Amino acid sequence: MKLNFKKMGAGKPLIIVHGLFGSADNWFSIARELEKNFTLYLIDQRNHGDSPHTADWTYADMAEDLRELMSDEGISSAYFMGHSMGGKTVMTLALKYPELVDKLIVADIAPRFYPIHHQRILEGLNAIPVNDLKSRKEAEDILAQYIQTPDIRQFLLKSLGRGDNGGFKWKVNLPVITEKIANVGEAMDANARFDKPTLFMGGENSDYILETDKKDIEQLFPNSHLIYIKNAGHWLHAEQPAAVIETVRSFLNKT
Repeated sequence: MKLNFKKMGAGKPLIIVHGLFGSADNWFSIARELEKNFTLYLIDQRNHGDSPHTADWTYADMAEDLRELMSDEGISSAYFMGHSMGGKTVMTLALKYPELVDKLIVADIAPRFYPIHHQRILEGLNAIPVNDLKSRKEAEDILAQYIQTPDIRQFLLKSLGRGDNGGFKWKVNLPVITEKIANVGEAMDANARFDKPTLFMGGENSDYILETDKKDIEQLFPNSHLIYIKNAGHWLHAEQPAAVIETVRSFLNKT
């Protein structure tokens, strides 16, 4: 699949992959601080942003999308960073095609299975009558009945775009994501290994990477280390951007 992406900067390629309900734009401010050191590729994963929609939606599919993008762009190998669902996408790529990945950064996700925990978000998004919607305010008012946190509502509503007829449309493939949400929690292949430098970067206030995950991380990624970004939750790049930028730059510049 031909993914939509933004390219900026100069230097060694760094491909950044967003999480569930996100898009390339989520990482733009981070990328602006890194573009003097790296050529940044900010990816819209399939069924997100401005990339195509499809019924096929697995980590294997999403990893192949990245491989195709690298081929199209003439990239033999690159640094990769992925957040949450995007972290599992880049882990899948690294475990299956280690020759394509020089260094790996995984932001606030572990390689284990995660139970479904986005039901309330999906209920809220599906409750919005997107075809008959009159305004974004109307959408937010409906979503507020399901999601109490304003920042999360604003993040989710970034995927509410304008259609060709002037009305609204979802940039995310909401029907497929709703149907196949269990795929997001899928565990990584326990028999695979990626031996190159890997950084797991968790949010101090998040419960996505636990102490009990260290064993699985070390088994699949033996050349890895885990750090926690202070005063950050799951969206660590939005909550503590300066700390994330410094951590990423330090890890990637280390010889």
